[in-house]
Amino acid sequence: MPTSSHVVGNGLPSGSASSIISGVVRGYHLLKIVGYSGTKEIPNGEGIESCLFRVGGCTWNVRYYPNGLRSEYSDYIGLCLFLNDTVAGEVETVKEKFMFGLLDQHGKPVPSYTGTSDTREFSVHKGHGEFHTQETPSILVPPSDLHRHLGVLLSSKAGVNVKFQVGGETFSAHRLVLAARSPVFRAEFFGQTREGTTTEAIRVHDMEAPVFSALLTFMYTDALPDMKQEEEYALAQHLLVAVDKYNLERLKLICEDKLCNRIDTSSVVTILALAEQHQCHELKAACLVFLSSPTNLGAAMESEGFEFLTKSCSGVIKDLLKSQVAASILWKRKSRA
Repeated sequence: MPTSSHVVGNGLPSGSASSIISGVVRGYHLLKIVGYSGTKEIPNGEGIESCLFRVGGCTWNVRYYPNGLRSEYSDYIGLCLFLNDTVAGEVETVKEKFMFGLLDQHGKPVPSYTGTSDTREFSVHKGHGEFHTQETPSILVPPSDLHRHLGVLLSSKAGVNVKFQVGGETFSAHRLVLAARSPVFRAEFFGQTREGTTTEAIRVHDMEAPVFSALLTFMYTDALPDMKQEEEYALAQHLLVAVDKYNLERLKLICEDKLCNRIDTSSVVTILALAEQHQCHELKAACLVFLSSPTNLGAAMESEGFEFLTKSCSGVIKDLLKSQVAASILWKRKSRA
């Protein structure tokens, strides 16, 4: 671009400068969905709203559609961003660009489930006073990564002071971490009957090595290791024994949820027996609901494990009969209506 200059009193050219500053404000909102399988009961087109949050001087919220926003997306989940500022007055245009991303169980982004929108315009009302585009300064705090640091501590074996012998394998850990996570370990290491600080490995006889490894991973990271779906199902069954032994209530609920999602005519008898043996009341109730169908019950009675169930868990058979009677009464009432 051509420019011009002129000489003033001292013979030097005059000059000036200006800047164009883009008022870009960045922020994020972490939406955690607890009990995902339960939300799938919500019909297509219906959503659940997140709490409100502030970014760029505006109020926003996310709406989660477990079965899609429209009928053609019924096999997908949907996420929509909404602007919630509705103050009366002169209109101001706000441009925004957003990204939706999925985090794995360790809080890390999953690239294949991350998408960024085009730049879009929202209309914001100024109100009767001056419209301020700059909000109160704040610091964005990322999600907790304590689990990651403790996971590194476990894998590095730095400072370990207790060993376990399980199924021919040796596992090293930290007494303080285990004691903080399990009241059983706390009593074992620091209670009146505590074991000394001997370096001799503690032998665990009633558990397989892969199960104990997954147990340690959970105690340090609050999550199970990544594995295939079939492996996860088998592990959940074995872990129910471990969580009862070490009193890990959250892990017990996680195992119940994974088993609940796998109930079918071939697995229901095994899962019901586990639920009865380990006092998994909600899991047991889910099995009884599944067996309230005569078709499902008939198929389950043909399975190999049903005879074992009748012999080892007589209380379950009584509950099963009660559920069948209740289902029959309900069916009769519906047929009369």
